[in-house]
Amino acid sequence: MANDSDNVRVALNGSIFLAPVGTTGPTDLSTAWGAAWVDLGYMSDDGVSMEYATDVEDINAWQSLSPVRRVLTSVDMTLGFTAMELKASTVTAYFPGATITEVTEDTVWRLDIPAAPGPDERAIGLEWIDGTIKNRLVIPRGEITDRGAISLGRSAAVGLEMTVSAYASTAPELATWLSNDPAWAAAA
Repeated sequence: MANDSDNVRVALNGSIFLAPVGTTGPTDLSTAWGAAWVDLGYMSDDGVSMEYATDVEDINAWQSLSPVRRVLTSVDMTLGFTAMELKASTVTAYFPGATITEVTEDTVWRLDIPAAPGPDERAIGLEWIDGTIKNRLVIPRGEITDRGAISLGRSAAVGLEMTVSAYASTAPELATWLSNDPAWAAAA
């Protein structure tokens, strides 16, 4: 297989979306994300990290020094990002179960952070673009399972670092990735 620099991709721009579990994601690349999908806004210039890992268990036999079989024991998919906009959708995602109430009309709001939050599952969408190439990833069911420290300082924007873990749902897929990348046609 020859090297082809035309197949090297970058994510020049993109968005992270959250919606209630059960919200249908776009099934093509031209349909807008539905009203239930909330765009989290600006992300740090690190973008989004996507990780996919599998674990296997070796089955060993007395008569063999190497495994005679391997069994898939787990699949883990995560998205990591740092939201830079401190708005209702990002703050309540970072603090699960938190509520925002208006204290003084249009000037003061209060965020109540629960001492023992319950599960906060959501549908997650990711879209990124490289020129004319568009990609969309939809995780029908996931949850923010890890949070980084919130740093407050003079020389950097306040960021909400979050990691989303994908959960299995009733569908056989953990996530669905749509792309109009012509390089994918080689696999067809």
